[in-house]
Amino acid sequence: MEFSYCEIQGLTIITPTVFGDSRGYFYESYHKGKFYENGLDLDFVQDNQSLSGKGILRGLHFQNPPYEQGKLIRVIEGAIIDVVVDIRKSSPSYGKSFQIELNAENKVMFWVPPGFAHGFCTLEDRTIVTYKCTGLYSPENEDGLMWNDPGLAIDWPLEQEPLLSAKDTEYTPFSEFVSPFE
Repeated sequence: MEFSYCEIQGLTIITPTVFGDSRGYFYESYHKGKFYENGLDLDFVQDNQSLSGKGILRGLHFQNPPYEQGKLIRVIEGAIIDVVVDIRKSSPSYGKSFQIELNAENKVMFWVPPGFAHGFCTLEDRTIVTYKCTGLYSPENEDGLMWNDPGLAIDWPLEQEPLLSAKDTEYTPFSEFVSPFE
């Protein structure tokens, strides 16, 4: 496994070592010791998986403290553009976004610690995304940012207006957001 770090502190890109032959492939998608050796002392308590068609947008979500979640995200089938926004008030990159393509071919994983709003849009039909979480889902503490906020200027690679959940159409623009994260 190779660990690389983004310009926004805390975000980590993990590229697994893939062993392939005529039967297919094998790789470790998580190894507690290797993560620990690379500064990620994590305790996962919940795994989530979603299936989406092309052009679906999910986000930008987070959970308020003390129910925050860190997420280790990967794509099993298909492809996404994964997007995060730093919502840690004391961070030098507060309000900045980062995006990365995750897909079934590159098998890259993305660690997003608490203090980030997270979302993704799908690039292919039958896209399956899975993520390990450091906190349990708490619907009463879920919140989000407006996915298409002009102030955030996220470059979503959309060919048309995305299909959204009802809650994803009602989130706050960043200019009105008061972050609960220090």
